Amino acid sequence: MEAVALKDRENQIFVKGDKPFDIVCNKDSLAGAVSQRACVFCGSRVVLYPIADAIHLVHGPIGCAVYTWDIRGALSSGPELHRLSFSTDLQETDVIFGGEKKLAAALRELIARHSPKAAFVYSTCIVGIIGDDLDAVCKKASEECGIPVIPVKSEGFKGNKRAGYKAACDALFRLIGTGDTSKISQYSLNILGDFNLAGELWTIRDYYKRMGVEVVANITGDGRVADIQKAHGAALNVVQCSGSTMELANMMEEKYGIPSLRVSYLGIEDMAEALYDIARFFKDPEIMERTKKLVEEEVKKLAVDLEPYRKAMAGKKAAIYVGGSFKAFSLVKSLRLLDMQVALVGSQTGTKDDYAELEAIVDPGTVIIDDANPLELINILKQKKVDVFIGGVKERPIAYKLGIGFCDHNHERKEALAGFEGMLNFAKEVHASVMSPVWQFVPRNNSAKPSC
Repeated sequence: MEAVALKDRENQIFVKGDKPFDIVCNKDSLAGAVSQRACVFCGSRVVLYPIADAIHLVHGPIGCAVYTWDIRGALSSGPELHRLSFSTDLQETDVIFGGEKKLAAALRELIARHSPKAAFVYSTCIVGIIGDDLDAVCKKASEECGIPVIPVKSEGFKGNKRAGYKAACDALFRLIGTGDTSKISQYSLNILGDFNLAGELWTIRDYYKRMGVEVVANITGDGRVADIQKAHGAALNVVQCSGSTMELANMMEEKYGIPSLRVSYLGIEDMAEALYDIARFFKDPEIMERTKKLVEEEVKKLAVDLEPYRKAMAGKKAAIYVGGSFKAFSLVKSLRLLDMQVALVGSQTGTKDDYAELEAIVDPGTVIIDDANPLELINILKQKKVDVFIGGVKERPIAYKLGIGFCDHNHERKEALAGFEGMLNFAKEVHASVMSPVWQFVPRNNSAKPSC
């Protein structure tokens, strides 16, 4: 396949073949390339907004508040404070004279009205320019109101979402260690990096319950402040989205001695291996026996249900572009289980080690891409004659413009795709998209010129 990258990005695309693996990644986006990445605030709110009994206040212009919770598919089993998406709505006069007084007044009013267990205050780009003292305002509000008021410094685009993840982990670490751990079981864990999209977390928690393992805190899907405060009492951290919360797991291991396991809940292989890894960690024969029984029951039922979709999808081509590269491993395996070919796989925030692992499991000819832009994605999708594109909200228009089926695997989705049941939902969704009769009216437009 001929090179399709923009100038200065050719070394961020690798095609598996005869030459040794080598790719450049984990660097700032190329100016003007219209990267599929997002801003620092986007990264921080992805991690923190699922904490359902906290106030989330965006300190910045009202436009920043568009990046809030209702564009995502997460669910709460109780409070819905996180869905209210508060903003200080900074105006021109605030930019000139400062927004600290406005922020302090907003915090007092919101805390008095909603009685949250904590408040997170996100500073966006303009705050970094005008220099509001977020720490001082939050500290004073916490003393006055008697709850944790935590600054989340999310200004700028440099570093993109990864810097936002770091800001979120720092904020969470300020909560952890302040709760009572006396009643926590020795067979306990925290779930890190699962955001309860379409209620997936409840399925995973049920698996752990069937194994006989206590879940101390969800960090952060369907999260509660009190649970996070006592998370340091768990015996293990289980990290699903490693790009967003692995740093928090490392911080907890350094301070509290809590080990971590990196897992995936997507697909049959990785879901089963995650449960077995956890059972092996606790070294309890009864937990292992219950785990074996759980996996056997779920896989036996799923194998039968998947068969018609596997027959229908065999030989079809798929492209994958996701935020965190760890998710891509499971997607490659899941598509292979459906006898589908992976023509393209990439991510916004992958590391060289991540891409090396991907290169080891994909077939020759597969394109591996870091920090792609629409122009490159369009060209590769057309050259590879892909049948379905698996990505997020920013990738959807690209697929539909080319007459290609699309499967939403990002935070906006409303379908549970994690766990054993999620694998069946994934097969159904891919099948429905690829086989939709709409494509006979909108033939694949391989001659279309990119309009980006």
